Amino acid sequence: MQVDVLNIQGQKTGRTVELPEEIFGVEPNDHVIYLAVKQYLAAGHQGTHKVKTRAEVKGASRKLHRQKGTGGSRKGNIRNPLYKGGGTIFGPKPHGYDFKLNRKVKDLAKISALSYKAKESAIVVVEDITMDAPKTKQLVDVMKSLNVADKKTLVVLAEYNDNLYLSTRNIPNVASTLLADINTYDIMNADVLVITENAAKDLQVEEAAA
Repeated sequence: MQVDVLNIQGQKTGRTVELPEEIFGVEPNDHVIYLAVKQYLAAGHQGTHKVKTRAEVKGASRKLHRQKGTGGSRKGNIRNPLYKGGGTIFGPKPHGYDFKLNRKVKDLAKISALSYKAKESAIVVVEDITMDAPKTKQLVDVMKSLNVADKKTLVVLAEYNDNLYLSTRNIPNVASTLLADINTYDIMNADVLVITENAAKDLQVEEAAA
């Protein structure tokens, strides 16, 4: 899949990059995408919910009245769950929501998500964006030149760029990630992927080595 490389003014540079068909041209598998997104969201669920049992609430431990002869029901202490301020029965306890996915499933999900973006023509390859300092306005101008300013955009970089990261952080609909860290959720959550030229070339190298 040949894609033109654009400069930061949105013009063709005359160069192209080959996006591997094995990554951007497969038949997407919706179910593995669902599983990968579900795992990503579940891993972000803290699971710190907690209620107090009858062993943890305040209250005396003495029996309220004798077992028999009162004409009423049998009662233990005031921490009984049936009383106001008593413990909670079968309440939530801290636990993790994350679950395991096989590496092959996660890889297929990522490839399927990228293939969807390729089918939708939602991939833009741009020459490497260099910034001497964090400049949000400069990055906004670049997004406008690439015609993605009004879209939720994920910028995929070959290596970490602190100035670019700080600039994207100030734009609500733009996020950046390293090629090595890209995940299915981020891909599907974006309307368009802006991939730097070096990141696209790294994809070719990875695919050749696979």
